[in-house]
This record gives sequence, C-alpha cells and structure tokens, in this order.
Amino acid sequence: MRYRWRWMAAGAALVASIAGIAWLLFADQSVSLLPFLRRDATWQAVQQRGVWRVGLDPSFPPFELLDATGAAVGYDVALAQALAETWGVHAEIVAVGFDSLPDTLKAGRIDSIMSAYPYDERLTQDFLFSTPYFDAGLRIAVPVGSTIRTLSDLTGQRVGVEWGSVGDMVGRRLQREGVEMNVSPFETPDELIAALLEDRSLDAIFIDNVSLRQAQAVGQPLAAIDAPLESIPYVIVMPRRATELRNQVETSLQLLRARGDLANLENRWFGHQANKEGAP
Repeated sequence: MRYRWRWMAAGAALVASIAGIAWLLFADQSVSLLPFLRRDATWQAVQQRGVWRVGLDPSFPPFELLDATGAAVGYDVALAQALAETWGVHAEIVAVGFDSLPDTLKAGRIDSIMSAYPYDERLTQDFLFSTPYFDAGLRIAVPVGSTIRTLSDLTGQRVGVEWGSVGDMVGRRLQREGVEMNVSPFETPDELIAALLEDRSLDAIFIDNVSLRQAQAVGQPLAAIDAPLESIPYVIVMPRRATELRNQVETSLQLLRARGDLANLENRWFGHQANKEGAP
C-alpha cells in the first residue's frame, strides 16, 4: 500500500511539473503556441497541394454546367480559376449535389463552395462567407427607352410577375403598402418578357436578376431600373476556421473587381447589361 501511494505521489508531481511547463510556455510570448493553434489548416493544405478544391453542382447555367466533354464550365468555374491564379495554385472543380455541399465541406472533401450559393445567416455558426460576388435578387425591368425610372413611377402601370415567385409576393406587398399598380401573374419568366416586349400588355416586370441577365445576353432590349427590390447575394463558403483562406478570397475578389475582371466574367457569361436608366 505504501508503494502505491508513493507512485501516486510521484505521478501527481510529474503532472504538476508538466502543467507548470505548459503554463510557462503560454505565459512567455516568445514561445507562445497561440499562432500554432490559430493556424488555418485549410489554407495551408491548399498551398501544400497547390490545389484549391471547389465544390459545385454543375446544373445551374450559366453559373455552372457541363460542356460537351463533360467538363464543368460557367461563371463560377471561371471565377474559381481566376481566384486560384492569383494565389499561384490550381482550382480543382468537384461536382457535388447542391443539397450535399455543406456536408461535403464539413467532411473536408472540398475547401470551399462556389455554386451560386446564397448567403444564409443560419449557417454562420458552421461556415465563413465571402462578400457577395453576384446578386441574384429581384429587379424591376422595363423596355429599353422606357420613361419608367423608379419604383414610384409604377403607380397606375401594368406590372407582370411570375406566379408564386418572390416577385409575386413583393408585388402583393407593395400593393398593400399603397403602390397603386395593376399586377398580372404569368407562368414563366419567358412569358413575362414576351408580354412586356412583344404583346406590350405590360409596362414593367418583376424578375430575378439571373433571368434578366440571361435575357439581356441574347439581345432582349431590357433595362433594370432602381435598386433591387430583394437581395439574394451569392457568396463563397469556407470552413469556420479558414480565416486566412477567407482573407485571401477577399483580397483577390477586390483585385479582380478593381481590374475589371469580375465585370468581364459577367459580360462573358451573361452578355452586356443594358443601361440602368433605360436609355438605348
């Protein structure tokens, strides 16, 4: 029994010694372990591999789709490649079902999500988000050359919305708030645009920015006016501890924006945007 207590006392002394050394290490700034503990493992892995693994669901053109060879292409793919180039690494595109993207990121099989992914405040406890690189929100669109310039100009006008969409909801809300406009629902964005430009049965439409930009890309004479009625920002999603990766993403997004590369990418995949004031 005496030997057991002797060994227990020795063990306690050893634990105390280790604890004291650890305390000294953390207390002495010259040997602090905090930088090690705060290190962004995701960014270090990207640098070591020379590869940034980007997950996306290639079923939402023009942001992501498969070409004739089965390779992923689109706005998000081109943006991922441009960002990776600024870091001197290669962007590896990993095809993942949209609903499985968050779990795939949590499991560490990808480094980021870039798949026309809307910002979701509910996910901030698990992930980091970049600033928006595209806003897919609801816009007011009119024919190029229209005298309608702002939301207030819609009073007494015929406005089309897509049945059951955010535009439908916003249109009804604006009517309740006193905007006296005549709202007509249509089944699809194509029907909306046809009623506005061909039938001339509408003066303006509420349409999501993706559908609007796609229509503009094929030469439809549409112009977006005023500020978005609803914002749906698309962001890049990263692991919660990937703080350095997020910093790198932000720096590179600012660089691409300043150089005009983001605007060029948007024009490449959506076509040139009509003048926001409705001028020809």
